[in-house]
Amino acid sequence: MKLGLALHELHRAEKSLARDLRKTADRHEVEHEVHHVARDLADWSADHVRELARHGRGYGLHLDEDVPGSGLLAPLRSTLAGLSAGRPEPGLLLADLRRLHRKAAGVSLDWESLAQGAQAAKDPELLELASRCHPQTLRQMKWTNAMLKIMSPQILTS
Repeated sequence: MKLGLALHELHRAEKSLARDLRKTADRHEVEHEVHHVARDLADWSADHVRELARHGRGYGLHLDEDVPGSGLLAPLRSTLAGLSAGRPEPGLLLADLRRLHRKAAGVSLDWESLAQGAQAAKDPELLELASRCHPQTLRQMKWTNAMLKIMSPQILTS
């Protein structure tokens, strides 16, 4: 059964999304909506990582429940943002939002695949997990898409 492989890949992707959301939040502290919402969305992915690790045990997986933090470079990113009058290059925000949107879309596809596999394998717990977590990933995508629509005109025409 390949569900273990799907769980492993989704765990990796959620961890990566959480890490990038936190990096983006740290890098764009002066953009308050980006900073605060990205942190909240990172917490959702962190919860998903822990849930996937717990559920993975039933498939013989030893997935790490540790969630990436902002990392050792977070204070440096904040200091650099402060030195540049608090605003990183505007194009960087656009690039970060695009990267987050693509990652969230990939995670969404992984949740969809996992849900289909859980349904086929008749694993109600795994299906319930996917049904609970996937809507949050869809909301992450909607937020990045909305921020891209709001910020793109300002950034691209300035």
